[in-house]
Amino acid sequence: MLYDSPWCGYCQDVREVIEELRLPVALRQVSRDPAVRQELFEATGRYTVPVLRIERADGSVRWLPASREITRY
Repeated sequence: MLYDSPWCGYCQDVREVIEELRLPVALRQVSRDPAVRQELFEATGRYTVPVLRIERADGSVRWLPASREITRY
C-alpha cells in the first residue's frame, strides 16, 4: 500500500515505477483523507509521503519512508 499525494513529485516518481512494473499496489491519498493522514502519522511519526506499507507473510509490517528506498525495493 502506497501512502501518497497527487501534488508530490516524489510520489509521482514512485507511481511511475509501480505502473512500469505493473505492480498491484493500492494507493492511500493522505491529502484527501484526514483518517489516512492520521493513520500514517501513528505508524511512522510523520506526515511526509511517499511511504510504502509492506505486509509480510508472517503478518508483520514494514514501512519504507523514502522514494529511493521504495523504488529500489
